[in-house]
Amino acid sequence: MLDRLPKPFRNFYFLTALVFLLWMITLDSNNLFARYQLSSKLRSLENEKEYYEEKIKEVEKDRDELFGDRESLEKFAREKYLMKKESEDIFIVEEID
Repeated sequence: MLDRLPKPFRNFYFLTALVFLLWMITLDSNNLFARYQLSSKLRSLENEKEYYEEKIKEVEKDRDELFGDRESLEKFAREKYLMKKESEDIFIVEEID
């Protein structure tokens, strides 16, 4: 029966390498599917990290603007929270897309 198999399939090292390869591809805890999922998760987390780093920069800019001088504090309050003086009227213009 072994004589009918091609010569490479009768080689002990070839068979050992084939079994090892099949084990690593399918049965191991670090198989190709799990590694693909982990690399996909890593990419999504890196994208989230970039997003949150940008948001942190925006918040730091707003904080610096807020704790600056009195004029910048007033400007910040007017733009972000629509605050006004008692003698003023506010008109909000919204763009319709």
